[in-house]
Formats: sequence, structure tokens, C-alpha cells
Amino acid sequence: MTNIDKTKFEKIHTRRIDVTTYDGGTDAIIVEGKLKDDRFQHIYNLTGDSMPPGTVHHMIIRMKVRCPDLTIEDIDVDMPTVPHEECPETRTSLAPVIGMRITSGFTAGVKDLVGGTKGCAHLVALLVSMASAAVQGAWAALARKPLDPSMYSEWAIGVLIDSCNVWRSDGPTAKKLRKSLKANC
Repeated sequence: MTNIDKTKFEKIHTRRIDVTTYDGGTDAIIVEGKLKDDRFQHIYNLTGDSMPPGTVHHMIIRMKVRCPDLTIEDIDVDMPTVPHEECPETRTSLAPVIGMRITSGFTAGVKDLVGGTKGCAHLVALLVSMASAAVQGAWAALARKPLDPSMYSEWAIGVLIDSCNVWRSDGPTAKKLRKSLKANC
């Protein structure tokens, strides 16, 4: 890969996605995701109208997730800044994901349920980004106290195995986890 010196280029746009997990009470977490698109240059849209620099999208999703099975129990959308007056019509488009589990196939399921003309591409992108953060947040919430491996071993294996190259089922990290769980259960 070449060495690209970003200091030689003028900034045009940024997208920031920030995800925070909160304690949601007994066996639950609240996951809040924020997406913010900022434009730093004047542009012209397809109708020829001049658009000034500024925030284009600022969207917030909050969801209650039950632990440890990672089931979405509730979801809420806030849209402080959107580019079109029709955008807020999609605020309820994520309701069909209530009851879904954040597990293998979640991204495809979300895109099938609420993607395309059924919703908002930016909300889908944010929700998908929030999913992996929800797994990390759920683990952090559960692991605040010592865990009983017999209670969480099946869940951990289901969430981790084949989630990436390091956690591939035939890899050393997965084998080490299975060995450790067998010894502790």
C-alpha cells in the first residue's frame, strides 16, 4: 500500500459513528449509536441548487438489548439533522428489528427487513455498526463480576466462533477457548 499523506489534501466530508453502551437494569443494556455526516465544502445537488457546508445527517438510535441472548427489546430513532423534509418519515422503519437477536446473520437480516425502500440507508448503516459494539458492551456488562463458565460458555462460543479470522472454528484462539471452557465446566 502506498503512503498517503492526508495533510496534502483538502477535507471535504467526514462521517462519524459513535456507539456507547449503558447499564439497562437487570439483564439488559442500552446501546446508543450516533451517526453524523459533516460537509466542509459548498456543493451542488442534482437539481443545481447550491448546498452550504454543514451537518448533513445527525441521527441517533437507542436500543434496549436483553443479555445474554442479545435480543433487541426496544428501539428508538431521533433525527436532529436530516437533508430532506421526508427523512423523519423513516423514524419508525427500524421497528421490525424488535425481537431480532444480534448473532450471525444479523446484518443480512436487517438489510432484508428494513433496507432499501423500506427504510433509510443511513439508519441501516448505523444499526449494523451498533451490532458488534452491542456484543462488546454486553460482554463488558456481564463481566463486571466473575462469570460462571457453565452459564456463558455456549453463548460465548456462539457469538465468537467464526465471527472473524482470529476466531475461526479451526484456529488456535477458538481451540484455546474450547479447551479452557471444558476445563472450567
